[in-house]
Amino acid sequence: MDARKFVPHGRPVLETDTPLPKVAGGATRECMAEDSQANAAEAHAGTIIPSATVIVFRHGPADEPELLMLQRSQEMRFAAGATVFPGGKVDVADCVLAAALRPTADPAVTSAQIAAVRETLEEAGLLIGVVETVAAETVREARAMLLREGALAPVLDAFGWTLEPERLTLYAHWQAPMERPFDTHFFIADIGTGDVEIAVDSTENTRLLWLSARRALAMADAGEIDLIFPTRRNLERLAQHSSFSGALDDAARYPVRRIRPQYVVYDGRVRTEIPDGLGYPVLFQDADSRSRR
Repeated sequence: MDARKFVPHGRPVLETDTPLPKVAGGATRECMAEDSQANAAEAHAGTIIPSATVIVFRHGPADEPELLMLQRSQEMRFAAGATVFPGGKVDVADCVLAAALRPTADPAVTSAQIAAVRETLEEAGLLIGVVETVAAETVREARAMLLREGALAPVLDAFGWTLEPERLTLYAHWQAPMERPFDTHFFIADIGTGDVEIAVDSTENTRLLWLSARRALAMADAGEIDLIFPTRRNLERLAQHSSFSGALDDAARYPVRRIRPQYVVYDGRVRTEIPDGLGYPVLFQDADSRSRR
């Protein structure tokens, strides 16, 4: 007999299961896709916070690619102390730039791509998504300007860079199971040899690491780092592939659909669970466990 029951909203939810909630935070309707706007009148109570995460690959010394990860400050309200990928909220300025750069593209995706580029430069001092090859000193200057301006467009203009958001490939779309949830687009991007300078921002994050997906999972199992549920699930998915091209093939194999994990009671234990069929080899973990399955 199946001993499961779902709390409070039933099964794990995909994008087609429920209307999209209203948008909260700094982002505006310009960040939402047209079909999502059409559903807004039927949206259930509550709001979402559009956000973005990018999984940056580099060719490390071993056979497996390495991924850029950041250890969040213990002072942060969300995922304090956890090791995560670069990312953050989508700002209004990201939406405006998205409309200017790719007016016919999905504004939700393009604004999230821009937010991921901006947050990676801000948090790690790493520039991605531009056409030009840029010297490390220039990137440091750009990061300082971004911290002053708070928006990416003035930085691009000042340094004469051409941003191509499509260099970040959409990999997944998650929405946290909470009030005012983060609605996060996950992207993947490759920087090649990885011969770059990075530096922690010392405010939101305390440590930067280049880790293979397998190494990050092993460190979590050993208690050396903490992983929140979406980070662990995506590391497990990426650990199935030995190259960036393998991750790209994986992204193409599974059309992106919004995933909203659900809390499930199974044999008296509460666990967090996601749907099957989206490329993830592990679908659940105990709800009271941050880093283990």
